[in-house]
Amino acid sequence: MESLTQQQIKRRLSALKKEHGEQDSLLESEQKRPAADLIRVRRLKKRKLALKDEIARLENMLLPDIIA
Repeated sequence: MESLTQQQIKRRLSALKKEHGEQDSLLESEQKRPAADLIRVRRLKKRKLALKDEIARLENMLLPDIIA
């Protein structure tokens, strides 16, 4: 895997958090529809979860290793 600088990680985190929020809005509006497309809802949830996992992975890269 390529090595990322802390600045690159922070920029990527910012972009992912923005996209995660956008997915949240899309998901909420889709679920409010009377005839919500269940396949679209499932895809939005899956994408949102993938974004959350990537955000967590990048945030862990910013934390220093602590030897307990």
